[in-house]
Amino acid sequence: MRAAIFDAPFALRMANAARPEPGPGEALVRVTAAGLCAGDLYIYTGKNPYVSYPRIGCHEIAGVVAGYGPNAAGPAIGARVVVDPFVGCGRCYPCRVGKRNCCAELAIVGVHREGGFAEYVTAPAGNLNLVPEGLTDFEAAFAEPVAIGVQACRHGMVTDADAVLVLGAGPIGLAVVEVARARGARVYATDLSEARLGIAADLGATSVAGGEGLLERVLALTNGEGMPVVMEATGAVSAMQATMALVAAGGRIVILGLVRQGLGVTLPGLDFTRKEATILGSRASVDCFPEALDLLASGRIRYPQIASRFPLSDAPAVFRSLADNPLALHKAVFAPEAE
Repeated sequence: MRAAIFDAPFALRMANAARPEPGPGEALVRVTAAGLCAGDLYIYTGKNPYVSYPRIGCHEIAGVVAGYGPNAAGPAIGARVVVDPFVGCGRCYPCRVGKRNCCAELAIVGVHREGGFAEYVTAPAGNLNLVPEGLTDFEAAFAEPVAIGVQACRHGMVTDADAVLVLGAGPIGLAVVEVARARGARVYATDLSEARLGIAADLGATSVAGGEGLLERVLALTNGEGMPVVMEATGAVSAMQATMALVAAGGRIVILGLVRQGLGVTLPGLDFTRKEATILGSRASVDCFPEALDLLASGRIRYPQIASRFPLSDAPAVFRSLADNPLALHKAVFAPEAE
């Protein structure tokens, strides 16, 4: 099969690779759409500490069931599916309490095991989710980032009574914008990039200029109260430190952004008690794909409209372009069948 293979940082090539064989309990999926995530760009630039090279990346995968390994059961052969890429051990405490995304032995498709930048990929049969009728494979490939937005909004208990501030209008921040808006919340997005703020506005958020003066602008929008829900999706220490000032008393803070290993975040201690705000981390998603797919199928999520489509053979050039300018392209989806 044809595959895009990361050999080392800044070394991505198209090559022939052996078609994977599904092991016990696994499914073989013929890939029809493969989304490019910031995590894939980190693999390309050598900033992902969990990957080993060579590796076939991509964890945003839509496709068709092509077969099963021993003792595996799932959707019928030929069924259209998306792959939940998070594979837990099933034995540790997080797995036992339904948080396999926090498993100590977590194996992510496209990071710890081969991913979807190829014609075929394997995954546990239980990680397949059926694609609703009327949803294209291209649209279905957005289920993974939208599921991250679903999990964040569940943690933040977002309802139509809330105002939500999303810090960071990158791909994940925009997924949060979309899901919060679909729940009926008033959504505000802030970023240092005017281009990203423009996209957030196109998706229904009210844009708030980032940087110096953000707190004053947020207080002006909320009659001095702060935001009921603050979603941090940048991974920047400064943004995380700002969340406690930005949130309303009794509000909720959800941290999605990944701070670089070894960096600490200082928060004002008194406000933990004075504001009684809830602070929750949100890592990827668990059991959120069905809701994400339903939202996409309903048309309430317009996220796919901001993406560009490419044949998989264009992957090396697309990654080179994004490494030089991360804002050159907001979202890319590759089609292995378009070779």
